Parts: sequence; structure tokens; C-alpha cells
Amino acid sequence: MRTKSIRKNKINVVTLGCSKNLYDSEVLMGQLKASGKDVTHEAVNDKANIVVINTCGFINNAKEESVNTILEYVNKKEQGLVDKVFVTGCLSERYKPDLEAEIPDVDKYFGTTDLPLLLKALGADYKHELLGERLTTTPKNYAYLKISEGCDRPCSFCAIPIMRGKHISQPIEKLVKEAENLAKNGVKELILIAQDLTYYGLDLYKKRNLAELLENLAQVEGIEWIRLHYAFPTGFPMEVLDLMKKEPKICNYIDIPLQHIADNVLKSMRRGTTYQKTTDLLKEFRNRVPEMAIRTTLIVGYPGETEEDFQILKDWVKEMRFERLGCFTYSHEENTHAYTLEDDVPEEIKQVRANEIMEIQAQISWELNQEKIGKSFRCIIDRKEGNHFIGRTEFDSPDVDNEVLIDATQHYVKVGEFVNVEIHNATEFDLYGTPVK
Repeated sequence: MRTKSIRKNKINVVTLGCSKNLYDSEVLMGQLKASGKDVTHEAVNDKANIVVINTCGFINNAKEESVNTILEYVNKKEQGLVDKVFVTGCLSERYKPDLEAEIPDVDKYFGTTDLPLLLKALGADYKHELLGERLTTTPKNYAYLKISEGCDRPCSFCAIPIMRGKHISQPIEKLVKEAENLAKNGVKELILIAQDLTYYGLDLYKKRNLAELLENLAQVEGIEWIRLHYAFPTGFPMEVLDLMKKEPKICNYIDIPLQHIADNVLKSMRRGTTYQKTTDLLKEFRNRVPEMAIRTTLIVGYPGETEEDFQILKDWVKEMRFERLGCFTYSHEENTHAYTLEDDVPEEIKQVRANEIMEIQAQISWELNQEKIGKSFRCIIDRKEGNHFIGRTEFDSPDVDNEVLIDATQHYVKVGEFVNVEIHNATEFDLYGTPVK
């Protein structure tokens, strides 16, 4: 029988899932630190005796990872390696009763809006005055800025509204204040995140107000790059493109998940758009901001996706030549509209289709990267890893896009700073370069 340790409480926050979850963990840790708590993030072999697992419940793989992580720490609790395990985030918002029944050794489960209750369980008070203050976990030069929560879109395959609720925009003044605090701490790049950037401001300002937010953020001293993540194609505020063209701080980059392009699949997905409308939108992006790098994500194996639908998707990917692209296999999620449909594409076919899309994209990426050889790009240096300094151009987001590798045995650059780099070699997803004056 194990006995409770007498060590001083230290809280380890473990984050699973997307950048929006990471942001929530940073807010949690900021609150804990303000209450005088000893807190760490994803510590390995640390002496933390209290663990908070911030889970993801988006698709099957993410749910499995979350459950396995919970079981791992429950096992550590049984061994006496930790004293308490708390679970929060999307998985426990969505499946709390099931989790309580199946993994009862967790001390308590919390949903996505239960931060004050979670803090209370950890012996801390929720401090309203900590507006936008958080304990960042990213390299010091960049940070995520969550501009809204939730989503009002009716996409058939997506469980996000179940877990995150309706769309709620954060006021411009609050976001500017948060950006100012980040800049004071050395952040040079803001990565704007939301379930849907396109919708920003409709609830607060009765109009799509992303452009005004960007204008205000661009005035924050110390911020040099502003990057846009997760814009919905329908109703995109086109004035953002004009601002991107004229405002040097706004990166020529957008992450716009398009999911599919065959009309009958888009209709079943309830995306509110068509092949032609989506293609026209992308062409308008290219016309207005020719330098823009467009990242998208696609879903293959959606219920009813035929070989013909998939061929349309493949041909379109070849035609559009996205700078960045990711591909997921369809996950059949309870309580979504698509769950009423038959999940009729076999798993092995889904995987084959995903692999085919990524093979096409790898070739496109290789060709686009070859065009960069001999050219110089302004890069931010994120870290040193082995014998290389690792940086990114304005056309690349952390973790998901190309990296620029500089030989650290031959050159020195300062982590967290901007440097001009001339590219001398390139693979499908990496660039190799030399610093230039």
C-alpha cells in the first residue's frame, strides 16, 4: 500500500493536441505561478508530484494518445511516483462521465471552461487581473495569441463546437495588451490562432474585424512578424489581403484548412462552398499577394468519398501547388452530423489516399524549394539542435512547415534573432543556408 509523499508540491502540466491547447496550458501555468505555485511544463524525470493533463479529443489518434497519457500517470500514481492526477481539456469536456467510470483513479476531471475550478483544486485562486498574462512554453522569440474561442460553423465532421462551444471573440484592447506583454518579454512573432479567424469580431463588433485587429497589433513595438492560422474560406474578409500586402509586419502566409474540393463531398461536409468558389478564392489570394505562402489541410476517406472524388482532389492539389499541405484520414466522431452517415471507406484505403496526397505534395514542395536556392531570406532563429541552428522564413510556421538549417560548426547566429540567410541546398521540407550580411 503506497503512502502519500511529504515532498513539497510541484505541478507538472502536460499538454496534448493543438496550439490552442498549448495556449490554455500557458494561461493555467501563469495563474498558478501568480498564486506562488511551483509549476513546470512537460517535465521529464522531474520531482513534480501533481500532474495536470490537458487533453485533446479531436480525432481518434488524439483521443488514444490522451487516454494513454492519463493511464501512464495513473500508473505512476499507483507506484507512488506522483500524488495527484488531474485531467482537463477537450477529451474530459466531451467524455467526462465515461472517463470517470473507466479511469476512476484520476483525482478529478475538468472541462474546457473550468479553469477557476481547476485552480481551486490545485490550491490556487483565479486572478481576473492577470489579463493576457501567461507562462509561455515556446522559444522566447514567438508566442501564440488566441483571438477567439469556440466555433459557430456547422461542419459535419467536426466535434470542436461540442468541446469548445460557440464562437467568442476577444476584444481588440485585450489582445493588444497581451501582445504588449509578450513583446516586453522578448516575443518578436505573434501567431494568431482560433478555431476560425474569418469569423473574428462578428459577435463583438457586428462585422468581420480581423483587419482592424491586425492594424492594432502591427503597432505594438517589438512585434516584427504576425502570422495567421486557421481561417475559414467562406466569408473571408478580403481587406486582410490588402493589409498583408502593405504592412511588412504581417507575414505573407495563411493557414486556411479547406478539407476537400469535390462538390458532393463539400456539400455533405456542410462547408458552405464549392469547387469553383474555393478555387476562385485561392486565385484571388495569389493575385492580391503573389508572394503569399498558403498552407491547407485536407481530409480523405470521408463517408461516400468515391474514387472519382479522390481523383478530383488529387488533380486539384497538383493544380493549386500549395506551398504547405497536411492530410488527415477521416475520423468518425460521435455526436457530429457525419456520424449519421456510414463510415464506408475502409481504413486501409483512407491511408493509401492520404499517402498519395502527401507524395504529390512532397514533389511540389521539392520543386518550390529548388527555386529558393541562390536566394536570400530573412529568418528568425528558433533554436540550436546538434550541429545546426534552426530557423524559419516568414513563409514557415513552427513545427509544421519548412525549417532553415545553418551549419553551427561553420557559422554562429544568435537564437531568437533575425538573420539574412542565403539558401544553397534544399530538400522537400528543409532548406540549408549560410548567413549573409
